[in-house]
Amino acid sequence: MTQPALNLTAVVADDEQLARDELCFLLNQLGTVDIVGKASNGMEALDEIARHSPDVAFLDVQMPGLTGFEVARRLLAQGTGPGVIFVTAYDQRAIEAFEVNAVDYLLKPVNVQRLETAIERIRERRGGSEPLAGQLDRLVKMMAGQKGRRDQVAVKVSNRFVLVQADDIIHASLVEDSINIVTSQVSGTSNDRTLDELHGRLDPDVFWRVHRSHLVNINKVKEIVPWFSRNYILRMTDANATEIPVSRSQTRRLRDYLKL
Repeated sequence: MTQPALNLTAVVADDEQLARDELCFLLNQLGTVDIVGKASNGMEALDEIARHSPDVAFLDVQMPGLTGFEVARRLLAQGTGPGVIFVTAYDQRAIEAFEVNAVDYLLKPVNVQRLETAIERIRERRGGSEPLAGQLDRLVKMMAGQKGRRDQVAVKVSNRFVLVQADDIIHASLVEDSINIVTSQVSGTSNDRTLDELHGRLDPDVFWRVHRSHLVNINKVKEIVPWFSRNYILRMTDANATEIPVSRSQTRRLRDYLKL
């Protein structure tokens, strides 16, 4: 008599609580996955994975502290780890290329049937011949090369749109319901619905989500000003020398990057 499959154990990592709660709700509804840990940033994700040794980790691609890619790379460096399912906001054209890869992705908002398929793929590959590390390595490399980045960004200035080179963006900030973009030449708003959506189109090695409401071009930082509780404020190179706060979760990354 065939024994029923045991539930998979999972860690769910997403910096947006609503998205994290929604994915956990869907997993609980399926009844085939036990959630053993939750994380709101990349460092917490690594801690939870080390603590619980789950079968699968659901990693949001854009997270503070460490991105989902960076978490995956650290797991690869350790040589062992869970199956990884990336949760992304990338457009469908970029996503289509991932279908042929061994580990999986989920496109926000998460579809329950697609979630079931991803979980089944993890089950199948756990029993396969290729180590999960090898599967993950291929997907990380592929995603890094096919993220649908924008070379140009449309910035609305008054009643017109100005196209600017992505690398010319100094910082972008969420102000009420608008995303304000600042370059050395223009200042205006983006048509992206969320800061996550804008960040997903830019190079994550250059553009850092240093705060929930702020995205900065790390190459356009003029000064780093120490602040309370060993945190920092970034003074940018725009005409107003705008000061951007660095969240606690991003402070460690900044120190490591600049050897502070």
